[in-house]
Amino acid sequence: MKKVLIANRGEIARRVIRTLKKMQIATVAIYSDIDRDAPHVREADEAVYVGESPSAESYLKQDIILDYCKKLGVDGIHPGYGFLSENAGFARKVKAEGITLIGPSPESMEMMGDKLRAKQAVKSFDVPLVPGVDEAITDVDKAITIAEEVGYPILIKASAGGGGKGMRLVENSADFREQMRLAQNEARSSFGDDAVFIEKFVTKPRHIEIQVFADNFGNAVYLFERECSIQRRHQKVVEEAPSAVLTPELRKKMGEAAVQVCKACNYQGAGTVEFLLDGEMNFYFLEMNTRLQVEHPVTEEITGLDLVEWQVRVARGEKLPKEQHELQINGHAIEIRVYAEDTLNGFAPDIGKLERYRIPSGRSVRVDDAYEEGMQIPIYYDPMIAKLVVWGKNRKQAIQRTIKAINEYQIAGVKTTLDFGKYVLKHEAFISGNFDTNFVKHYFSDPLVMVEAMKEEEDALAHAIDAIWTSIKERDKSEFASREITSSWKQSQD
Repeated sequence: MKKVLIANRGEIARRVIRTLKKMQIATVAIYSDIDRDAPHVREADEAVYVGESPSAESYLKQDIILDYCKKLGVDGIHPGYGFLSENAGFARKVKAEGITLIGPSPESMEMMGDKLRAKQAVKSFDVPLVPGVDEAITDVDKAITIAEEVGYPILIKASAGGGGKGMRLVENSADFREQMRLAQNEARSSFGDDAVFIEKFVTKPRHIEIQVFADNFGNAVYLFERECSIQRRHQKVVEEAPSAVLTPELRKKMGEAAVQVCKACNYQGAGTVEFLLDGEMNFYFLEMNTRLQVEHPVTEEITGLDLVEWQVRVARGEKLPKEQHELQINGHAIEIRVYAEDTLNGFAPDIGKLERYRIPSGRSVRVDDAYEEGMQIPIYYDPMIAKLVVWGKNRKQAIQRTIKAINEYQIAGVKTTLDFGKYVLKHEAFISGNFDTNFVKHYFSDPLVMVEAMKEEEDALAHAIDAIWTSIKERDKSEFASREITSSWKQSQD
């Protein structure tokens, strides 16, 4: 593999380019109108224009991307995450052109991309499933009967999607018909498929995901877990590795179950198996993401591995660089997703110009970002500015270092989730590890609590500064009184 086109943008494109350069592989970036001057465009060896700013007219233009690959002699495509990364149709086109997709097979994508097929596939490998049904339901009366059998509260979930779209929590039968209609409508508009299924709503659920890797020789390993329970709108905001609650025994059990999921779909490459963990520490298969995850840096920080390099090696037909017994956890890592969002206004996107942009630094600090000072945050894509990733020798140190890094991060011109990240890290529920996916619901239903917390912190800081100044003044006064004053001013008074 000598030349790779990165079919993506922003921080993930930059991150992939860094590894490809390290591996001495030539890089090709693609860009839309709004991204013409973006950092990933400058950092690649070559860059080509693929269309207007909306993603449907640029980053999702499969034929244009493939035409450039043929013209430029590209022999590999890295799709990053989002956009075309889990598009089985695109994967087939890439293969038909004799180009290597740095990712799994289209068959694996299709199987794991359909939640119902995925549940059916892993069931025969004894992977625990949330109680419910593993078949599509369209008849409302039948669905109500099934919901009664499973027991409320239940979740109605879109078969073809993710990110919380097409998902409805139903507390009782009186609300069922309306919630199912809403779920199907949202699923149809988001994914072009209104198939839904029903499963038991797990109380106090934690979102634990396992990073897996498999090669073309039947080898598969798990690279431990990531805790992703701090979410808003069913989307992650704060992630950490390892989890604060998993024992070595449970970690091994979940890791081995994740490897079984790989076998269920004949998987190759990097993937993430997501589980729900309930209050009794029972875990259930949720879904598999057949790509690199946004939060992969925390796994890299605790393992010392370059997951993009592993992706390239597997795509080139090499065996996995390490076996399971060679993998180990070193320290603790936390990731804060820095979104251009107004946390006090329901995490609404806050699009604008980065009037000031200064990132924290240090050996334990990593910032994967997409923008530079003076750039505009566009309305066309996900509003994530950067990922702040911090490592510590243990969880306590990682938390302390992350708070320090947040304090050093300077962003002006748009509101961000940095303050929310600090609020989470300083909250007793997070520090103790006693939290779940309802953190925002339980502790942030009124965003003014964060304002009050920030005010208390500012007041404490002001008091501390006042105390320091008072101490300095008292010390100086004492020294001044103990010395004979011989200044020209005093002499003039004599």
